[in-house]
Amino acid sequence: MKDSPLLIATANPGKLSEFRAIVPRTIELVGIDGLGIIMPPERGATFLENAEAKASFAARESGLLALADDSGLQVDSLAGEPGVRSARFAGEPPDDRRNRQLLLQKLKGTPPPRRTACFVCAVAFAAPSQILGRSTGCLSGHIALEERGSGGFGYDSVFLVPDGRTLAELLDEEKNVMSHRAVAIAKILPDVLYERTIRRESRRNES
Repeated sequence: MKDSPLLIATANPGKLSEFRAIVPRTIELVGIDGLGIIMPPERGATFLENAEAKASFAARESGLLALADDSGLQVDSLAGEPGVRSARFAGEPPDDRRNRQLLLQKLKGTPPPRRTACFVCAVAFAAPSQILGRSTGCLSGHIALEERGSGGFGYDSVFLVPDGRTLAELLDEEKNVMSHRAVAIAKILPDVLYERTIRRESRRNES
């Protein structure tokens, strides 16, 4: 019997693309758009709270195992802003371009050594009845003086990695090795594989 797909609780095509690039191809992934699921507003005070809420909701609504992430940018000289408000930093509706412009405006005149930042990602893995796993990943870097690169999404074009390029200037395969999301997904994959194996064996025993 074929395994059920793993639901990725996002409607963001950029995030879904990254999950597809990182999760083994032997696992079929589906997004919430294909299932008609509309996620509730994010109300958590931390990335992990938001990830857990999204994974639990998506799993209950679909009856599938679900992975969800919440991620954002923390800039040291802005006391951790934009943080959990990263997607809506410039207000509603969410707009990546306006978010980046506001960030660069707030950092205007801040010298490079004081533009340190960290991309944070929290991932939660859930069944309809419970949370099965949690993980976090972080990528440290600096905020550029201006946007560079055409790849990625969100704040990628203003986030400098240690080699001096922005995330938007990296090849997808380079980004998907070092990104905060890649680190968090790699940490939680053993939980996903274990649960899918247990469920597969249970179905075999029932048949």
